[in-house]
Amino acid sequence: MFLIFRGPGATILILSWVITSYTLWQMVEMHEMVPGKRFDRYHELGQHVFGEKLGLWIIIPQQLIVEVGCDIVYMVTAGKSLQKIHHMLCKEPCKDIKLSFFIMMFAAVQFVLSQSPDFNSITIVSLAAAIMSISYSTIAWGASIHKGIQPNIDYGLKASTTTGKVFNFLSGLGDIAFAYAGHNVVLEIQATIPSTPERSSKKPMMMGVTVAYLIVALCYFPVAIIGYWMFGNEVEDNILLSLQKPSWLIILANIFVIVHVIGSYQVFAMPVFDMLETLLVKKWRCTPGLPLRLIARSAYVAFTMVVGICVPFFGGLLGFLGGFAFAPTSYFIPCICWLSIAKPKKFGLSWCINWLCIVFGVLLMVLSPIGGLRSIILQSASYKFFS
Repeated sequence: MFLIFRGPGATILILSWVITSYTLWQMVEMHEMVPGKRFDRYHELGQHVFGEKLGLWIIIPQQLIVEVGCDIVYMVTAGKSLQKIHHMLCKEPCKDIKLSFFIMMFAAVQFVLSQSPDFNSITIVSLAAAIMSISYSTIAWGASIHKGIQPNIDYGLKASTTTGKVFNFLSGLGDIAFAYAGHNVVLEIQATIPSTPERSSKKPMMMGVTVAYLIVALCYFPVAIIGYWMFGNEVEDNILLSLQKPSWLIILANIFVIVHVIGSYQVFAMPVFDMLETLLVKKWRCTPGLPLRLIARSAYVAFTMVVGICVPFFGGLLGFLGGFAFAPTSYFIPCICWLSIAKPKKFGLSWCINWLCIVFGVLLMVLSPIGGLRSIILQSASYKFFS
């Protein structure tokens, strides 16, 4: 365990948490930092900093990749958890059901929930998702301790070649970055909080953000450290797939995972729905209302379902999307916006910290997708589509 704490993985995990905590604080502060303006959308902040057109082209594609990418990963995660529950409950002889069908089952729930009008209408679902996150994470590391350190455990790098070791490390960087995605919806959520000159939205939002990031630490750190301590380099991308006993507890944990991703899917889908419906109304002159919402949102859910079925590579998706999309929106774009709006003193502490975050984030964006893409290519070589 002490070896893990000395390793680069734990260092980057903690460093990423610190950096993204800081950039999330920046996002909350910048929401009403400019007199007479309130940035209710990430792209509005980008337009103020980079210009009306360039701001849209910088922020919107990144934001869409993050939100759509998250929803695709949630499709795969829910499908694999449902499949795990089926395998554990079904006794021999047992018919093997394809992962594709389990992803479809999860999508069926999202077709219904996606008709909710806005963030406020899914408050209960979001709260349940947060509670479930703590619950299944606790079960995961608790059950890992109960199972104990596995015989012939290997804490070395899994790949046998130097090339494989490097690419796996790069993919791991993206896995870590994927954990910090809240920046993409924080302004949209803050926009739902009433704000007046006497009672700014910053205080309640910052309280919520602080609690959320403490929960992130409580969920991810023990799972990452204890999971690796118990299973070494043989631990699955989803640690619950490495656990079998006690069966009732592992089944319960997977149920918690499914509830968690049901709510999380909607949190990331809502901004996409907003952008999609705005585009259809303004550009294509569609009539706003229930028919438009039903068709547009159902089409989006169907799209994420089909991609999830075609590319169900959990680890590779995390590594690729984590670096390619999450690093810009969570690690360094908030810092660039802060330098433009807050204008800290050149070579002062704030200025230096922001530039260090920018350099770290850019390196993450460039390097980690390489490892994630290689992982997807290797896994797809032996994968049969819609299997």
